[in-house]
Amino acid sequence: MKLLHVDSSILGPGSVSRLISAEIVAAERRRHPQAKVTYRDLAAEPVGHLSGAHLAAAQGGATETPALQRDLAAGQAALDEFLAADIVVIGAPMYNFSIPSQLKAWIDRLAVAGKTFRYSENGPVGLAGGKRIVVASSRGGYYGPETPIAFLDHQENYLRGVFGFFGIEDVTFIRAEGIALGEDRRAEGIAAARRDIERIAA
Repeated sequence: MKLLHVDSSILGPGSVSRLISAEIVAAERRRHPQAKVTYRDLAAEPVGHLSGAHLAAAQGGATETPALQRDLAAGQAALDEFLAADIVVIGAPMYNFSIPSQLKAWIDRLAVAGKTFRYSENGPVGLAGGKRIVVASSRGGYYGPETPIAFLDHQENYLRGVFGFFGIEDVTFIRAEGIALGEDRRAEGIAAARRDIERIAA
């Protein structure tokens, strides 16, 4: 069994999503002691954002420059890691109602026609089904469906949608909310996430 662990927070040791994603991975290791874990830190070693040169290369254009060749190789490595994984654990904080740009850049390298999806006469078909995704979601406030600002959630909604587009139906969110609302709320949010980790690991 292969597990891919991806972090995207820019906060380093102070990151709640990193804390929660690490605890999710630890729980998965207890369940699957033989699991092979691959770790990718998108803040420390970001995957480059897409550019016109990337799109041209994808359509058969020239890739002569060493910098572009290295970048394309890095994107291919990210895709290969994702496709090989049985479980993907993602640390995904909410930044300005969405995900970090580093995480979006990584996802853009996964969205490759013929690899994670294809178009048929009946519409798009996901090709990456059979995986399990667990997202460590941290949020400064509260954005659940019962809140008045739920409409601002472009973080979890986006992740659920894009992985569904890839054909992945098993997507679980371990959520720590209220992180920016004082130490008590922060502790409550982390405790709630830990309870959810125990529940899914049971």
